Amino acid sequence: MDKDGYISFSEFQAFEGLLCVPDALYKTAFQLFDTNGNGLVAFDEFAEVMRKTVLHKKLPFNMESTFVRLYFGKDKKRLVTYPEFSQFLHDFHEEYGVEAFKKCDKDGTGFITVADFRDIMLSVKNHLLTKDLKNKVINASGFPQGERKISFPYYMAFNSLLNNMELIKRVYLNATNGHRTQEVTKEEFLHSAQMMSQITPLEVDILFTLCDMIHHTNGRIVYNDLNSITPEQYFKQVTRRVAEIKAVSSPEERSVLIQILESTYRFTLGSIAGAVGASAVYPIDLVKTRMQNQRTGSFIGEVAYRNSWDCFKKVIRHEGVFGLYRGLVPQLIGVAPEKAIKLTVNDFVRDKFMDKNGNINLYAEILAGGCAGGSQVVFTNPLEIVKIRLQVAGEIAGGGKVRAWSVVKDLGLFGLYKGAKACLLRDVPFSAIYFPAYAHVKAKFADENGYNHPLTLLAAGAIAGIPAASLVTPADVIKTRLQVVARSGQTTYNGVIDATRKIYAEEGARAFWKGAIARVFRSSPQFGVTLVTYEILQRLFYVDFGGSRPTGSELHVSTPIEETKKKADHIGGYQVAMPVLTGLETKFGISLPRFSFAKPQQ
Repeated sequence: MDKDGYISFSEFQAFEGLLCVPDALYKTAFQLFDTNGNGLVAFDEFAEVMRKTVLHKKLPFNMESTFVRLYFGKDKKRLVTYPEFSQFLHDFHEEYGVEAFKKCDKDGTGFITVADFRDIMLSVKNHLLTKDLKNKVINASGFPQGERKISFPYYMAFNSLLNNMELIKRVYLNATNGHRTQEVTKEEFLHSAQMMSQITPLEVDILFTLCDMIHHTNGRIVYNDLNSITPEQYFKQVTRRVAEIKAVSSPEERSVLIQILESTYRFTLGSIAGAVGASAVYPIDLVKTRMQNQRTGSFIGEVAYRNSWDCFKKVIRHEGVFGLYRGLVPQLIGVAPEKAIKLTVNDFVRDKFMDKNGNINLYAEILAGGCAGGSQVVFTNPLEIVKIRLQVAGEIAGGGKVRAWSVVKDLGLFGLYKGAKACLLRDVPFSAIYFPAYAHVKAKFADENGYNHPLTLLAAGAIAGIPAASLVTPADVIKTRLQVVARSGQTTYNGVIDATRKIYAEEGARAFWKGAIARVFRSSPQFGVTLVTYEILQRLFYVDFGGSRPTGSELHVSTPIEETKKKADHIGGYQVAMPVLTGLETKFGISLPRFSFAKPQQ
């Protein structure tokens, strides 16, 4: 670059191309030291740049050390290539930490004061320190545990621990068989760490001490405790967010109003997700309803279906493709609040039973699901009875067109809740089975970083729906028989018990499982689509209310670059320009003085 304060277009292009390469951070650092641009770094170039850094001015590095001679030769005439320089930079920062310790240990005792340790960590090793470590440990008086001196082994173990936090996480996950909320003691962690020769007992002691100082863990740690001391990590937005709002700065600020707003937020997204899920599988639901309403025997004007596929074909033949969507409008009007209240209540009850580590007992998961199922009946029953009567209306040859509003007027307010007991008998156990199953299958499908791809969410929702939908089919058959209008010659029912007795007496036990296959094929994909839509919407429209987030919605990834807020006009390589430049400071300690330039006179 010319020294006139301007850059040419070719220079702009060159820097853009540099930022696009996978090893942009190391390449940029190399070009910073390769001042003459010959593709090699000489000792004089290295020394010239380093002497201008803020760190060197505060803690000068010994340019005559053995470490420097090993890389640049005894006479310092050796030229270092890019691959060699990348390793040199990595080792140099570690050596700088040792040099800093030696400078503070003037008497050669192998100990430094806590104040010196703090200064070294904040200047040389600042890139290893998270906000929690700085505020609650490094800057805390009496660290560590009231000791007045820090030994060299402790100093090295402390830094080695922070450098190997990804390995520490793997040891934890090995100890818990992949569970991120299970508490682990020091003894259990040491037992799991036996296979990792890089981790020492002293590092494990420091790990548990740090976690206790930050989170008051009382000798037991969980995965989130490790995240709070893992350096240079951020939440990767795997799904680009359309909106991002932080309602509270900390969980302690969650007021009743914030919790109400959180439930409203979930209710709104649940309504959209429910409508999407219902529309996707509505034709299957219509076939299921007609199969369940079909009585044994033949009646005048009644269409007989041999199986679900036969029903599907005859609906298209006699009523057209749109016949598969008969009753969809009232379904969408009702399914939005129905699914929304179910999802919102389940999340709300789970939050109340969840401990600080995000754990929830199985009985609490079942209770949350049951509460969700019970709450939805307020919306479900009127919806179901109108939908069913519209769906079976097409079975009568030459029958007049039936409209939703006419069904509502005929039934009246109390009539809309006919069969509510059967609806409760179906929906409560369904949700009590479904939501716990979904949570556990979803956790099994998460990758090694705990992240769930949308396809795994869809699969988890569909798989959880299989046992939930099939096991409650008898209740669904009874509910359907109670809510349809019996035609001439058909048996009428006066309640759940009466319907159960008459169906069994007239049609046998198999009648209770009519439409089971169609129900599974409808419920499984519907809830799969609904849940994946619900969670993706929460990722897209991110609002932090200080409460729990869907597990697996964010991915912790290790990166050598600090996340910097992207600007809308930054495209291509320039999207990572600021993170790369910041990485030079945080990873390599190459912090140069900053200057401001006056605008050129026009």
